[in-house]
Amino acid sequence: MGGISLKSISSEFVILIHHPAYHYCVIIIEPGPHQNRCMKTVRRLRLIIPILLVATLLVVFRPGSGYVSAGDTKAPAPTPTVQVQVVTCDNTCVEAEPVESSSPAGVTPAQAMMSESEPLVLGSIPDEQWALNKIGIYDLWQSTTGSQEVLVAVLDTGIDSNHEDLSGQVVAEVDFTDSLTPGDVHGHGTHIAGIIAAKSNDIGIIGMAPGSRLLNAKVADDMGRCYASALAKGIVWAVDNGASVINISVEIRGDSPELEKAIDYAWSEGSLVIGAAGNDGNDSPVYPAGYENCIAVAATNQDDGLAVLSNHGDWVDVAAPGFGIYSTLPDDGYGLKTGTSFACAYVSGMAALLFDIVVDTNGDGRLNDEVRAAIEAGCQAIDIAGVGNGRIDAAGAVAQVYDIS
Repeated sequence: MGGISLKSISSEFVILIHHPAYHYCVIIIEPGPHQNRCMKTVRRLRLIIPILLVATLLVVFRPGSGYVSAGDTKAPAPTPTVQVQVVTCDNTCVEAEPVESSSPAGVTPAQAMMSESEPLVLGSIPDEQWALNKIGIYDLWQSTTGSQEVLVAVLDTGIDSNHEDLSGQVVAEVDFTDSLTPGDVHGHGTHIAGIIAAKSNDIGIIGMAPGSRLLNAKVADDMGRCYASALAKGIVWAVDNGASVINISVEIRGDSPELEKAIDYAWSEGSLVIGAAGNDGNDSPVYPAGYENCIAVAATNQDDGLAVLSNHGDWVDVAAPGFGIYSTLPDDGYGLKTGTSFACAYVSGMAALLFDIVVDTNGDGRLNDEVRAAIEAGCQAIDIAGVGNGRIDAAGAVAQVYDIS
């Protein structure tokens, strides 16, 4: 739970404001020798605390703002700063224009990061990765384990591209935040990346589509905060850099025309956007998952029950495992996390595999509609209301692709 606490350390007064997604630390310090100043500070605390609380609420509930969609993720403790910064969301629409031939600032071109592909050898699935067996991933791996030509964009807190299970998987990256690095300080994005495309190398884990490659679009800052404007720009960048699948494990509060425009642009260009349904435990839509041209994903547990706090409702399209998910963390780490963020990543991994085997059956020049149809129609029905077509299932998706009755 969030809140405000006041602590006295010697002659210093410290006010802490905390929200589970934002982790603010606001410090007011008055040196001991200046007793008069300290007394004035004490008298003013009743005024200061409500002001700081209002400032915090403006950040948390500001339209167009959001955060990475995980119920249990927390950023590493940052160095405390003596200020509160309220970031505003601009209303500028993203223009769907091709990327210039010269790389924009903050972008590492794909050709600069591409490495020699390693031979793919599939071993047994680690016991911790129960979700892969639940999905029945071997039914899809018999057809493909992914292609280097299929790029999955991870729009998140960044990716640790030097991780032992992800090195060589990231082929381009960009930073749309004020962070000092496109890498992952928070940990959320690296966890997502591992679920989708961790290598099959007998180390750690194996991703859903280990043969695919990743685009790292950092749209959430090192505290996990994200704004609709940054997310929209990340989507357009991903599309223009060849992403077939765009994973968005981020929930934005409130509708954003700018964001919806970017989602529609992705769909029209043949990309498939997958969005986390959020972790509020209710049936209220979040975005971009709530948009028509995005697959909204709820989370399930080992027993095909609704995962704790997973959103649900008639706007949700599918469900996927999202409880106690074991995956990569920065600095060659691994760990368990729970939330619709990670369910979203499993759907993105399945989409990456399907892009390698589907054909354009309706002749519209795109494959995203066939991939979406295979995912949704191939779901296994489960006894939960508000999860759309059900829980994703590899065998069912393959049957849709090959029209197996």
